[in-house]
Amino acid sequence: MPATTTRPTTSRDEGIVQTRTARQATSGRPFGNLRHRWWGILLLVAAALVFVVPLFILVTTAFKTNSDIYSWPPKVLPTDLTWDNLTTAWQLAPFGAFIKNSVIITVVGAVAKVVLAVFTAYAFAFLPFPGKNVLFLVMLGALMVPGHVTLLVNYITIGNMGLINTYAGIILPGVGSAFGTFLLRQHFMSLPTEVFEAAEVDGAGHFRKLASMVLPMSVPAVATVALVAVIDEWNSFVWPLIITNSVNMRTLPIGLMYLKANDGMVSWGVLMSGTLIVVLPMLLVFLLAQRYIVTGLTGAAAGSGR
Repeated sequence: MPATTTRPTTSRDEGIVQTRTARQATSGRPFGNLRHRWWGILLLVAAALVFVVPLFILVTTAFKTNSDIYSWPPKVLPTDLTWDNLTTAWQLAPFGAFIKNSVIITVVGAVAKVVLAVFTAYAFAFLPFPGKNVLFLVMLGALMVPGHVTLLVNYITIGNMGLINTYAGIILPGVGSAFGTFLLRQHFMSLPTEVFEAAEVDGAGHFRKLASMVLPMSVPAVATVALVAVIDEWNSFVWPLIITNSVNMRTLPIGLMYLKANDGMVSWGVLMSGTLIVVLPMLLVFLLAQRYIVTGLTGAAAGSGR
């Protein structure tokens, strides 16, 4: 009788099972990725609508007539575009003076914030001095204190200095930026230390290292701090309202109050036109600088792990 041979059926079956399992996993993975992708798209659309819809209402209302604004059912787009709301808003309040004040305060205040944040962050990141960690924790505590807590102290200080109703009185209390210092310090700590060690061997001082190495490698982070400072100064309302007592020293956010009628009635087309004047410059600044934000925040997050 011919000899019978045994075949390794066990190993062959295990191979078939593994092949089928891998094939099923491979075939099912695109559907899972597609499902996650659609969820991500829906979340992005929902987040975009939260910001886009109010802006759309603001722009369209600024160019609507009163009949379109108070019509029912509401009209999405204006029937006839009108510039009367912008003209009326410009005539009701001295927006020329408001724009000049806002530009001066924003430029000077933002530059001062960025410069001080850069030097302070460099000191926290690279300079050894006693109590550095304690001071850094105290600075972080400033992020948790609402700004309104210091209004009275700042007002008394500025009043004693004789700076009420001046540009310096508006700018000085806000030149220190705990957020900017923290963000730049975290980013500076993510920079390669080998470059600075080589610069120290060549005899480079702190100002040379800051100007020739730290700042060129930190453009996104510095731009992020500058953008936050510009928006903060431009939109500041409470402090300029308290520290100024004349119309010619008011800023644009305060100027919106002058668009209300004396009897408390609000012309929404005029108010939206004034709001558009306030919002439009910041929208343009954000669109020009938005590519730096993600890079700057990512660099700061990388530095937090060191």
